[in-house]
Amino acid sequence: MEELRTDILLESGTNEMGIMEFTIAGHNFGINVAKVKEIITYCPVTPMQMSHPAIEGVFKPRDELMTVINLPKYLGLPESENIEKDIIIIADFNMMRVAFHVNTVIGIIKISWESISKPDKTIYGGTEGVATGIAEYDKRLVTILDFEKIISDISPESGIKLSDLDYLGERNNRSEYPILIAEDSMLLSRLITESLKKAGYTNITKTSNGKEAWDYLNELKSHNEVESNVSCLITDIEMPQMDGHRLVKLIRDDQKLRTIPIVIFSSLINDEMKIKGRQLGADEQISKPEIVNLVSVIDRLVGHKHFG
Repeated sequence: MEELRTDILLESGTNEMGIMEFTIAGHNFGINVAKVKEIITYCPVTPMQMSHPAIEGVFKPRDELMTVINLPKYLGLPESENIEKDIIIIADFNMMRVAFHVNTVIGIIKISWESISKPDKTIYGGTEGVATGIAEYDKRLVTILDFEKIISDISPESGIKLSDLDYLGERNNRSEYPILIAEDSMLLSRLITESLKKAGYTNITKTSNGKEAWDYLNELKSHNEVESNVSCLITDIEMPQMDGHRLVKLIRDDQKLRTIPIVIFSSLINDEMKIKGRQLGADEQISKPEIVNLVSVIDRLVGHKHFG
């Protein structure tokens, strides 16, 4: 097993990311190296009956039982003819650990979010497709996969559930508190929006990455309309063009924007990321899919300490 160190690749606020590049059936894909715990050579997997077709089964490296997802099968690509030469990527995100079966791992590349483009919706599965971005590196294209969506497709109960908000009880309409969202995943953007509306926050502006959110804030600033249009910002970390950490840094360095309450809502939240987020000035950092916690934090940040 090879355990990975990611601290060097993830300096705070630089708008860069480390991508672990891997292949499936000759196609190049990528996963944020901050999600990767370790990589191992393929080993036998015990099948699970009545499971999703993409779930290959379970295995137990060391002393931890893990689910193995067959990425070729999930993506509809041919599986390897020499499976014993394949690789398993063990990833941590959304407070879970999952193993992904791939063909080969090429290595880790460092790339700016500015060089990552949004995928074409027609090619990559519509508005809620499986690719969050396309990176160009060394004259080759690397598709950055939306691993949160993959897990959500395979195991819907592990994602954001609106029913969880029933715990909060009756809610007043809070449309006077406008919320700005920066989230590149169309699926998660929709689920966050639906959840906030159920919680009473119906005045919502959505942007698909940090740059769009930054441009929107600067447009508001030029018209002296920031306070009336943004009571709180919810931002992901992983986003094309500009990541969430860079967005937080820019806001906190701006005299007219620095007081905006900011919540980082990301699958990458761990102890290391919390340190980075605090250093940059985020008010709160919450791991997906903790939607009740997110709403409770927004309540507090915009001045609602008691539910209406």
